[in-house]
Amino acid sequence: MTRTVEDVLNLIRENDIKMIDFKIVDINGQYRHVTIPAGNFSADTLINGIGFDASNYGYAVVEKSDMVFIPDLDTASVDPFCEIPTLSLTGNAMIIDYPENRPLDQYPRNIVLAAENYMRETGIADTMLILPEFEFHLFNNVGWSVQPQEIGMALDVSQAYWNSGCEGKGNVVPHQKAYHIAKPFDRTYECRSEMCIEMEKAGIPIKYHHPEVGAAGQFEIEPMLGQMSKMADATMMIKYIIHNTALKYGLAATFMPKPVYKEAGNGMHVHMLLLKDGQPVFSDDEGYSHLSKEAHYFMGGLLKHIASLCAITNPSTNSFKRLVPGFEAPVTVGYATSNRSAVIRIPAYAKTPSERRFELRNPDATCNPYFCYAAILMAGLDGIKNKIDPHENDWGPYDMNLYHLPEEEKAKLKSLPTSLDAALDALEADHDYLTAGGVFPEHLLKNYIARKRQECRELSQIPHPAEFDKYFNL
Repeated sequence: MTRTVEDVLNLIRENDIKMIDFKIVDINGQYRHVTIPAGNFSADTLINGIGFDASNYGYAVVEKSDMVFIPDLDTASVDPFCEIPTLSLTGNAMIIDYPENRPLDQYPRNIVLAAENYMRETGIADTMLILPEFEFHLFNNVGWSVQPQEIGMALDVSQAYWNSGCEGKGNVVPHQKAYHIAKPFDRTYECRSEMCIEMEKAGIPIKYHHPEVGAAGQFEIEPMLGQMSKMADATMMIKYIIHNTALKYGLAATFMPKPVYKEAGNGMHVHMLLLKDGQPVFSDDEGYSHLSKEAHYFMGGLLKHIASLCAITNPSTNSFKRLVPGFEAPVTVGYATSNRSAVIRIPAYAKTPSERRFELRNPDATCNPYFCYAAILMAGLDGIKNKIDPHENDWGPYDMNLYHLPEEEKAKLKSLPTSLDAALDALEADHDYLTAGGVFPEHLLKNYIARKRQECRELSQIPHPAEFDKYFNL
């Protein structure tokens, strides 16, 4: 149900709200915020908005950088982490123009809304439902230093196997053996349960939470399927709740793709399906794994553009330390049923027509979720428009464990990029599918690539502790 200003004013009165917090998203997909006293909130706020400097948020703005943020009333929720009663809202960024403001075409929330509008204009579907799986670590202690005289990091997790000699109780988890492990080994159950309770209070239905494979404090929370643009907002809120609840319990949460050496990394697998007039577009009892031609073409679009997609879905140098064999992370460009070694997996348990879908397994939560979900949709739509058949392009189905193939067979497979630099090269060469319909502006992509190139340059110049181990005494 769409909220009115009066609905929000009632929410303010009922909860004795003192402050209104406007959460704005920067180019990296991180919240920034501006707060006003509740007494200043009125219908005029929706017209005049809240001013901010877009250049400070990473956007290379051609126009004057002064923007206004217009809140979306449907996103209003009481912030559980503020001692002073606070109502939180997100919304859209607008360029100050006359006689009317117009959307900032680089703003992440506007990108995902534009992608949905483009999908409707194609006539292929009117709704995309997605389900991201949130893998993350909870650490008892973590710290790092990047100084000329000291470069290193250290972390600790009380349940980790390396504490078997000092815990004294035997309640530690063996290496890579934490999947679904129960108490007393699962020491953060209450913390994660509280996370899920707060998510549901914020209007985000939750499917479940559980320990993941990594013994050094790796976990997963999975929501229910939701409309793409709403799930992008929910993704931001889920990360916000996980970080803040962890802090409340004296823990540090991270979505970093590979924070622990020799342990499983954190992905954000994205399940997806399309609807048209409420009916599933991806279901067909006669198709491979009960998926329609449109579903296969959508997968074909993802697989064709997967290298350039990685620059958006896996936008950190650390992302590519996760995408290696041996840790249930995808490395092969292909699709299959119930196969976690291919980048697209079709879950065998999704049996009913309304549930039939597939998941893209390479994304991780260092991405800007608005860019990530919009780019996935645009690649899939390109596949449907151009009838890109994944089987005809030798992308599968791979109904076998690809990690165990003979080396000569592995050599025939196409692999994901192995570095952020390589993914950025691919994005520079292949991005017309993103700019279709004006969804991703060319100037946004150029700015994004330039910023990520700079990250790569900075990190490539820093000596790594492992290099001392390899080269110090040569």
